[in-house]
Amino acid sequence: MPLGSVLGYTDGMDADRLESLLASVRDGRVGVDEAMVSLRGLPFEDLGYAKVDHHRGIRCGFPEVVYGAGKTVEQLSGIFAKLVDSGANVLATRASVEQFERVQSEHAAAEYHAAARAITLRQKEAKRSSGTIAIVSAGTSDHAVAEEARVTAEIMDQRTVSICDVGVAGIHRLFAHRDTLQTANVCVVVAGMEGALPSVVGGLVTCPVIAVPTSVGYGASFGGLSALLTMLNSCASGVVVVNIDAGFSGGYAAALMNRQAGEERHEGIANWSASCQLGLLTC
Repeated sequence: MPLGSVLGYTDGMDADRLESLLASVRDGRVGVDEAMVSLRGLPFEDLGYAKVDHHRGIRCGFPEVVYGAGKTVEQLSGIFAKLVDSGANVLATRASVEQFERVQSEHAAAEYHAAARAITLRQKEAKRSSGTIAIVSAGTSDHAVAEEARVTAEIMDQRTVSICDVGVAGIHRLFAHRDTLQTANVCVVVAGMEGALPSVVGGLVTCPVIAVPTSVGYGASFGGLSALLTMLNSCASGVVVVNIDAGFSGGYAAALMNRQAGEERHEGIANWSASCQLGLLTC
């Protein structure tokens, strides 16, 4: 019987599937030769125009993400299809409507997020994080970059909350969301123009702030360079900066941070509970 029929998947692999495969070999349900067939796509699959990294989900906790800009419709759909075969969630960024239409014709469950210019396909049941990522944008013109961050974090199973149009020209709008900001595990702050908002947020919260400069602004903003330099020179502690318009980078980094925070919190609760049972603490 084909291995895919036994375990319900094809050549792709992620950490959960690898664990299931190894357990099946151990239990005798799958032979070594069959297992080798499944592992042949590791660590990558050569399509000629692309080498699809099937090992990234195991190394990094999330599969390879497809950058759509500069790729033909055929190239993006071909790479996307190979990632779909792994059974994991799939994300393509900076994708056009034309690229999405091809992907959807082959994978009906795929979704297009127009503002973010992103394609997602969820194949795994969502396991939402206990902690929250706040996605904060200075102006409506920054919305597309903020949406790219949100879509990225959510396909990585992170809980998010969006706070829109709270730039420093009307700082009272930001203060109305202070409680939300102070309970977040990570803040992604997206701003163009002079790029001051991340510094303000950084002065209000105890969590990391990921600053995302955008190319929004008039001539002297130099396509986002002004905002980038402002953010890099922030005097607020805990502010880190990604590239101009890189909502994906901000969302991905925030997801990793929030994931780690959740694991540490879970371990802390477990340690506290164990201490109570041992009588080391008065509970």
